[in-house]
Amino acid sequence: MSADTALLVIDAQESFRHRPYFREQGLPAYVAAQQALIDGAKAAGIPVVQIFHIEETGPFSEASGFVAPLTPLRIDPDAVFRKRRHSALVGTGLDVWLTEHGIRRVVVSGIRTEQCCETTTRHASDLGYLVDFVGEATLTFPMVDEAGREWSEDEIRARIELVLAGRFARILTVEEALRGFRQRAAA
Repeated sequence: MSADTALLVIDAQESFRHRPYFREQGLPAYVAAQQALIDGAKAAGIPVVQIFHIEETGPFSEASGFVAPLTPLRIDPDAVFRKRRHSALVGTGLDVWLTEHGIRRVVVSGIRTEQCCETTTRHASDLGYLVDFVGEATLTFPMVDEAGREWSEDEIRARIELVLAGRFARILTVEEALRGFRQRAAA
């Protein structure tokens, strides 16, 4: 296993299908990108960490049965964490696990781009981790601002990548992340 890198798959769970804002539109591209990262990490011996968001009630509650991997993703995680906050590093034990496994670089992917993925990226950076943000392997849904303008998934992702780049993370494509996985495996 690569001694210094882990792939974080954040909130890629069935719960989202049961929210009123969920749209299938960007799902196929996201699933293809996310699966490529999962498969590439596994092939390179890089640990895959699955994180689920949980709440007391509704589709994010454990009782709902929807806190399960988003189909059709195939994931055999090396570790699983459950979170109740936007950052995967708050109250989950993830930071302890990363430290115990010598992880210094995290590759961020998952759902939602501007919420849990961005928050985890910023938090990880502030804790001293090197962070790769793979926007292609994140998913979000259109949002409407207070003026009534709808922001598309692409506009939201572009904004997130703009504010994270060079400050909190390296912004990588799926192919760039996979190339990095292969290089770490060969080292």
